[in-house]
Amino acid sequence: MNNKIRFAVTAATFLVLAGCHKDPLNHLSDSESMVYITNRDSTANFASYKTYRIADSADVVENGQLAGRARGAFEMALINALDSALQQRGYTRVDSAAQPDLAVTLTELTDINTGFIDYTNYWDAYNGYWDPYYWGDPGYGYYSPYAFGTYSVQTNSLETDMLDLKNAAANGDRITSVWSGLSTGALVFDPGYAATQVQQLLAQSPYIKSTL
Repeated sequence: MNNKIRFAVTAATFLVLAGCHKDPLNHLSDSESMVYITNRDSTANFASYKTYRIADSADVVENGQLAGRARGAFEMALINALDSALQQRGYTRVDSAAQPDLAVTLTELTDINTGFIDYTNYWDAYNGYWDPYYWGDPGYGYYSPYAFGTYSVQTNSLETDMLDLKNAAANGDRITSVWSGLSTGALVFDPGYAATQVQQLLAQSPYIKSTL
C-alpha cells in the first residue's frame, strides 16, 4: 500500500471515529443542561428556624468582583418563588425589624474564561503519510502550518444562601451560612425559569422545613 492510499485509509478511519464520538450535551435542551448543586451545614436544625427575610435584590459578581446589584424581572420572579416555597415549608417571612431567624441572599455570578489553542501539532499524526512527490518536487517536504487560536467561555450561575441570624450571638457574633444552592446553565437568568430553579434546589433539600 503506497503512502497516498495509506493516508486516505487513515483519514477515513479518523473521520468515521470522529463521527461516532458521542457528545454528552448533544441533543439536550437548555432546561436539560441545567445543573443544580446544594450544600448544608450538617449541624443545623432547620426545624428550629421559624422566620426569614429575603434580600430585595441580587448581588452581581463578575469575575470575582462585585459589579453592583440587580432588581429586575428575573430577580423579582426569583424572590416571589422563594417566598412561596419557604412558606409552603412552614416558614414565615418578616422584615428586618422583627429579627428573623434566617436571611436569604442572592448572588448572580458571571465568569468569563479566555484561553489559547495550539494547532501546531494538529497534523503530526499524518505528516509521515504525505507523498514527497505530491507537490511535484522531491526536494521539498510538507510541514503543517503553525497557528494559534483563542476561545472565550462565559459561565452564568446563581447562588442562593441561607444565613443563620438566630444563633449569631451564640456563635461569637458571627453570621454563618447553613445552606447554599447553586444553579448554572443557559436559563439561569431567565425570569420564566426562576420558579423551576427554586423547585429543583429545594427538591434536593427536603430537610428545609420549619417542623419535623
